[in-house]
Amino acid sequence: MSQWLDALSPSTKNTPICPTTRGVPPYDANYDDDAPDLVVCPPHTTERKLITKIDLHVIPFLCIMYLLAFLDRVNIANANVFGLSTELGLVKTKYNNALVIFFVPYILFEIPSNIVLKKLKPRVWLSICMFGFGLVTMLQGLVQDYSGLLATRFFLGVFETGMFPGAFYLIGMWYRRKEAQKRYSFFFSSTTLAGAFGGLLASAIGKMDGMRGYAGWRWIFILEGTLTCVVSFFFFFLLPNFPEEVKWLTDEERDFVQARLRIDQGRSARERPIKLADVGRVFKDPKIIVGGFMYFGLIVPAYGYAYFSPAIIQSYGYSKIQTQLHSVPPWAAAFGFAMTVAWFSDRLKHRFLFCIFPICVAIAGFAILISVHNNRELQYAALFLVAMGCYTAMPVIVCWFNMNLGGHHRRAIGSAWQVGFGNIGKSLRYKVDVSPSKAGENPSCLCI
Repeated sequence: MSQWLDALSPSTKNTPICPTTRGVPPYDANYDDDAPDLVVCPPHTTERKLITKIDLHVIPFLCIMYLLAFLDRVNIANANVFGLSTELGLVKTKYNNALVIFFVPYILFEIPSNIVLKKLKPRVWLSICMFGFGLVTMLQGLVQDYSGLLATRFFLGVFETGMFPGAFYLIGMWYRRKEAQKRYSFFFSSTTLAGAFGGLLASAIGKMDGMRGYAGWRWIFILEGTLTCVVSFFFFFLLPNFPEEVKWLTDEERDFVQARLRIDQGRSARERPIKLADVGRVFKDPKIIVGGFMYFGLIVPAYGYAYFSPAIIQSYGYSKIQTQLHSVPPWAAAFGFAMTVAWFSDRLKHRFLFCIFPICVAIAGFAILISVHNNRELQYAALFLVAMGCYTAMPVIVCWFNMNLGGHHRRAIGSAWQVGFGNIGKSLRYKVDVSPSKAGENPSCLCI
């Protein structure tokens, strides 16, 4: 008791706000709203203002980073509409192989990437990766044959492997569990914004077809990759680090943020590097394995939509430009739906039902695509349901899993495992006999 009284006394103004969390049980945001009162906010600010300050320094930059990463990853679908497969001779399964090879390094290097991120400053590692996948995207616009496309897609996977789990890991080290879902969903909704923005951008860039002797699909890769490289230079200075490392918090604010997170999540173990034994201990928990399967079940239909929806829309008889424009509304609807669900999930402090409901929405969309074949308006409406369902449930599942992993070690390893294992589903998704125009109707998405 005396140490808590000491912490509240004026004489301890320059000491840590929370002198110890020894004996304090882990905080459960679903049942104990009074736990944050165990630490005292610095007198010059309020907790709400401090969280807003953190939001402005963390979330926007991570969102832009992942928007560009996802855009560079899936713009091959937009490029394909403008003739990539025709010019490079991607017959039979070659286009699908170009999609699948991206996920080989993406899966293998998830956990090593998060270990490196923890060792280096996040802004250093993530900005290096960002420049790397921007450069590879530019080179993708210069390939002359199938083997060149495979090589660039492989290295794109190498550099993008750290983006998603690294950002989710970093967000989890800044926010308490009951605050996290809106931030996770807003970050993850960068994918839906990238889908919408990518369609608009591709419709404009496609008009450059023939300029300087390059086809329109080449300009999509070149310009979008150039944009990523330019942004990466600024992000080397702007991307956030861990709470204990940033310079834009005062000492009192930094102590307060770390103390409230220790009560919510346990000790961070930031000061000790991850060892192989730590990885083994994390995987002794069966819930870690379950988290990977949870993500696996949604990644298959989600990326089936991302890679093949432009081809599905084009099969309705639209021109290349109209196809890109018609791909925008489903992504925009998914963004709005995801943020609405995230708000209610945080408000009610509940996750399970907010996973199940969007999944049911996606199932309804796939059921329509499977059963309806002669009504393009209804099929187009079904694409809305698929996008809204998949891209709303995914951030809830990842947030639910990550925010129940206490400390740097478990979260770094667990978040990378979940994303890495889930991405195996992407490589299994594309069968040899799948035609892009029919990929969205494949019953495997509905079953998984």
